[in-house]
Parts: sequence; structure tokens; C-alpha cells
Amino acid sequence: MEKTRKDLVYLNGMYKRILDEINVGVHAVDETGKTIIYNKKMMQMESMDFQDVMDKNLLDVFMFKDDQSSTLVKALQEGKETSNVKQTYFNNKSREITTINNTIPIYSDHELQGAVEIANDVTKLEKIIKGNMKKGTTKYTFDHIIGTSTAIKEVIETAKRATRTSSYVLIVGDTGTGKELFAQSIHNGSDRLSGPFISQNCAALPDNLIESLLFGTKRGAFTGATDTPGLFEQANGGTLLLDEINSLNLSLQAKLLRVLQEKTIRRLGDTKDMPIDVRVIANMNEDPIDAVANNRMRKDLYYRLGVVTIFVPPLKDRKEDIPLLLEEFIEKYNERFQMQVKGLSEEVKHSFFEYDWHGNVRELEHIIEAAMNILMDGEDFIMYRHLPYQYRNKMQMKERMMPLSTVETFMKETGDVTVPLKEQLELFEKSYIEHVLKKNDFNISKTAKLLGLSRQSLQYRLKKLNFEVNPL
Repeated sequence: MEKTRKDLVYLNGMYKRILDEINVGVHAVDETGKTIIYNKKMMQMESMDFQDVMDKNLLDVFMFKDDQSSTLVKALQEGKETSNVKQTYFNNKSREITTINNTIPIYSDHELQGAVEIANDVTKLEKIIKGNMKKGTTKYTFDHIIGTSTAIKEVIETAKRATRTSSYVLIVGDTGTGKELFAQSIHNGSDRLSGPFISQNCAALPDNLIESLLFGTKRGAFTGATDTPGLFEQANGGTLLLDEINSLNLSLQAKLLRVLQEKTIRRLGDTKDMPIDVRVIANMNEDPIDAVANNRMRKDLYYRLGVVTIFVPPLKDRKEDIPLLLEEFIEKYNERFQMQVKGLSEEVKHSFFEYDWHGNVRELEHIIEAAMNILMDGEDFIMYRHLPYQYRNKMQMKERMMPLSTVETFMKETGDVTVPLKEQLELFEKSYIEHVLKKNDFNISKTAKLLGLSRQSLQYRLKKLNFEVNPL
């Protein structure tokens, strides 16, 4: 049945919508090299507008290196399909673009009608590889870790002991607690100090790219591939920090485990193993037991990495360190902004001790930086009105969620005796934890989950509050 004009218009709209929704670049040309299809993803990858490319010869729009030619033009000239070809070229604004292409010549009745290219953007990967070829800078030592609380001092002592060996280290802590600061301090306190320190966030790149970034590539692994060292080779003799290790897929975790066990790596496309001497420090922002239980981390990788496991406490568990942190941040931004802020109002100090600090030390620093940006000339103290709107809004919500009746009920149970605030808070915390423990038959894991804490964090609180309980 012959399709009507209306049907063809509808189908054409559907095809265009589908092409614009897929997550790969699609660029098609006719037999003369003039662009006839150019989807939304390709526009994003090449930073080009639709009208700058459509109906124009691609060689009039894009520039190619002397030793490379357009894979689309090559498909038109040779009539051959190519797969996984790496191509680096420039748009009309001289911006460098690197892609991995599959290019297919299009035939109709045995006559070449054009070619289509399906491309994946690896521009970001190329920049990261070039950037990581330089030795990572490590400016932090244990002297930069601020705090005198028992919680942070115990962690510092554990981390210092880890400098004596080359054992792998797993650092666990919420976002913003300073995990990389500890990693750099361990590197700088070890005998690997003179070696490289390379850092990579495992969640920053897709799995199909991070494998070549970690292990490197051999010329010929895919068309256009060159002999490129991976991060393990670059970190040889030093330390490799893998941030958010639990974001790697399980198959890549298995390959990483093999490297850690065998102390050898094999580049993509190679057949030979290469010995390496790299200390791996891994970071993660969730309890590793939860990550294993929820199939986000291999159990054997956890045991291999967790030879030394360091739990960095959240700021809410070491609020006595807040005054020292505030002094450091105010001094830092006084120097940066050429200001002379002397401190905080009592109202601000009180609110900081009441706040939960989900963003931890990083959030505290950002709030001080934002407040000092708002300060008027000549003001010496940070007032509550100077604090960012988001922070003030969260504090108001918290106050609305804590009705007076809760405090009154607790006072009736403990006796209406006035004691210092810190003691009263500890009494309330102990009473509430005991209540939840009893409801869960003193099961530590279940209680921690209900309280929104990690198992390790709850155990720390129990120890601090002198609880006697057998962990289940």
C-alpha cells in the first residue's frame, strides 16, 4: 500500500526524534560529501550548530590533521566499512575533537549513495590521559588535617601507621570528609614520597573508557589506537588513588582485583603482562559492607583493598572540631579576599553546632566562603543574615521538624533538672539509641540502618556513650 504524504511526514518526524534521542553521534553524507543527516548528539560532541553543517560539504566545515583523513570521505572513496577508528579533527572554531567511529558506506542497487558515521566522543578521555601524564601534585600532609577530637585523632593515628608499609588502603567516609587529604598524607608520609601520585575518580568516566585509561592501550588494539601508558604505569613506584571505587562495574572490578593480586598489568590489545610496583589507595563514600551486600562491590576486591581500612568520621560526629576549622577557613578567605573578618556571631556559632552537616567539612568551608562574599565593607563578624539562603532554609526546616513536645517528654523522663547542653544532648542520644536498639533486639545492623548511620558509625557512638552490647 502506497504511503500518503501525511504518513511520510509522520515517519520522517519519528526518525528525526529517534536520532536525536540516542546517545551516539550520527553524521551521514551523500555521494558528494554533503551532509544530509546530523543528529543532536553529534552537534553536542562537535560544538556545532545544525545550520553550520547541514547541506554543506564536510571538508568545508571540518579540518583534519595532515596524517589523518575523514573516515566518512574514506568510506566514499574506498567503499569499505570500518570499525572502531580513532579520529582527531577540528571544528570551524578550531576546537579539537576526538571520536571513535564506525563508518558504513551506503549502497542502493549496487551504486554508492553516501556514507553514515556512528561516533562516540572520547575528547574528555584524551585530555585526562594527557593531564595524567604529568605527575600528580600532593600538597597535603597530616599537618593539614585539622581537629583535636578523639574521633579524628584516632583516624590520624591509624593513617600514620599505614605509612610504614605498602599495603593497600581503603578509605571510607561521607562526601566532604577529606578522604583525598588522608590519601595524600599517607603517600607523603611513606617511602613512596619521591614517586608519582596519580588520582582518578572512577565515576567520572564510562566503563568502556576507564578500562583503557587504567591499563593503557597497545598500538593496533583498535584502529587509530597508539601505545599509551595507563594510570597504573604512570603511577609505577608511587601511589594510585582510585576515588569512588564502588562505581566501577563488577567485571572491571574483577580485572582490577587481578592486577592487585598479580602486581602486573596488560594493556588493551597486548598479549604480554607488565610488572608494576604501585600502592593503590581506594576511596568510597558508603559502608563497604552495604556495597558488598547490594552487589556494588565484589567481596574479594573489598578484602584485598581493605588490608588497612580507615573510616573518616562525618563532621556531625566531631563537632568539637568546628571552632578550629572555622579559624582556618576565616584566615584562608581573609587572605584571599583581602578582608579582616574576626569571627562569627554567637547566633551563627550556635546554629553551626545544631546543624547536621551532610556535606561535612567541605560544606562548612563553602558556607564560610559564601558568607564572606556577602559581607559588606567594614563588617568584622559573620552574622546569621550573611549565611547562604540554602543553609538558613535547612535550619528553619529542622526547627519545624523538632517540636517542643519532644523536648518536654524527654525532660519529664529524665527529671526537670538543668544541665549543660552537651550533657543533655548526650543523655537524649543515649536514650534514643537504646530505644531503637531494644525495638530491634539489639541488632546493630538493623539499628544503624533505621538511624541512618553506617554500622561503624553506630559502633563508634555506642563506644563513646559507654554502651555494653553484643554486636549482631
